[in-house]
Amino acid sequence: MAENGAPTNLDRYLLELTGKSAPLVCFAPTASADDPQYINKFLMAYGQLGVRSMVLTLWHSDSKASVERLREADLVLVGGGHTVNLMALWHAHKVDRALRAMAKEGDVVLAGVSAGGACWFEGCVTDSFGDVAPWRGGLEILPGSFCPHYDGESDRAPAFSEAIADGELPGGWAADDGAAIHFIDGTPVDFIAERKGQRVYRILPSDLPTSSGVLSEAQEMTIL
Repeated sequence: MAENGAPTNLDRYLLELTGKSAPLVCFAPTASADDPQYINKFLMAYGQLGVRSMVLTLWHSDSKASVERLREADLVLVGGGHTVNLMALWHAHKVDRALRAMAKEGDVVLAGVSAGGACWFEGCVTDSFGDVAPWRGGLEILPGSFCPHYDGESDRAPAFSEAIADGELPGGWAADDGAAIHFIDGTPVDFIAERKGQRVYRILPSDLPTSSGVLSEAQEMTIL
């Protein structure tokens, strides 16, 4: 996500979590329709980090072989784009089943940005249908809901709060651009960011008269 295409500290953090000296990193650009430029950005950035890399391709005739090799990955990194199309294609190609099985086995790092972050939860707010709106249909590997780009797009925060207050989404997490949540077996263990000022928030429904239907709790961040 760096403007100059260089790997970020978040990228390095993910690689450290694998515990491998040369992990196999699988990039899943499904939400961007396997955009070649996006794939190239991944290959250029991670090529500087001494890893083995592969790309999950579902928009080409070799999709079956690509899905079969997915189980070999030490780190699955899911790119941004169209969240609803991402999940639809994953279901059609049985990627969702493979990822749930990998998560259950536990010996893998699952990560993503934007749609690739939202996909792991029960639901999210997404602009897949036009205006930002709530949507349930994620993998449900992580409990609750998620909102990416919390500080980066002005309509995200109010849409997410309203969806939780109205019960359209369960309580969940919101992350500024450059911030992330580290879960282990469904439990958050750390909140990390590239720079100071980038935050993660716990957003929960509330009946308090002064809460406008939700409580927002800023988390203590670890700066990489």
